[in-house]
Amino acid sequence: MRFHLISNFTRTALAQPTRRRLSALYDQQCRPYTPSVRRHQNHQFAKKTRVSETTPSDFSSHFAALLLRRSYSSKSSNSGMGLLSWYLGVLETRPILTKSISSAVIYGAADVTSQLITMEANSAWDSIRTLRMAAFGLIILGPAQHLWFNFVGRVLPKRDMVTTFKKLAMGQLFYGPMINGGFFSFNAALQGESGNEIGARLKRDLIPTLLNGLMYWPLCDFLTYKVIPVHLQPLMNSSFSYLWTIYLTYMASLTKALPH
Repeated sequence: MRFHLISNFTRTALAQPTRRRLSALYDQQCRPYTPSVRRHQNHQFAKKTRVSETTPSDFSSHFAALLLRRSYSSKSSNSGMGLLSWYLGVLETRPILTKSISSAVIYGAADVTSQLITMEANSAWDSIRTLRMAAFGLIILGPAQHLWFNFVGRVLPKRDMVTTFKKLAMGQLFYGPMINGGFFSFNAALQGESGNEIGARLKRDLIPTLLNGLMYWPLCDFLTYKVIPVHLQPLMNSSFSYLWTIYLTYMASLTKALPH
């Protein structure tokens, strides 16, 4: 009996230090690990919370700005392409009328610009003069451009350098004198000048105008014949005519020439 009590006490005494050592080892190995995991999880949760709080607003603002830019650019591009498509469609269905109206608008705008440049302080805008210039573009220049550029495109259909210079020479020899002479005659007739006075004006103004045109029109005609399709060449020619018409309207507004 005494032996068994001693043996039990011995096993208990030996077992308690072992359990304490195992418990201490367990605490040493597990306690540092558990809080770090929790801190890491808390850090990740806080990071996700901050991301969830800031990201949607930033994303929505950037997305809205992107949509606005795209909608504005698409609207502007669509409107521009819609106007161009409409003009090309009208140019195909009614070519002479479209070219005539385009020339009238350009010649009228060029005359307004010319008056603004040469207008004195006490003078007023001459609307009758602007209507005369627009009428020339509508009645004479538009149909003449249609006939001339279609004729040149049929006679010389190529676009190589030699053919382009041939077209340029034909324009300077035939088309230029015809249009400028018609412009001076038309404008003078609407102002009530007689046949002799118109002839005197042509002698005085036509040759200097053609010589000055040699410094401007060859480059314009080269670009028109070399690059632009035939059905758009009248529009390009009228666009170049904007600057030239400012000079022409100034020449046409000079006092009448006295016949000898």
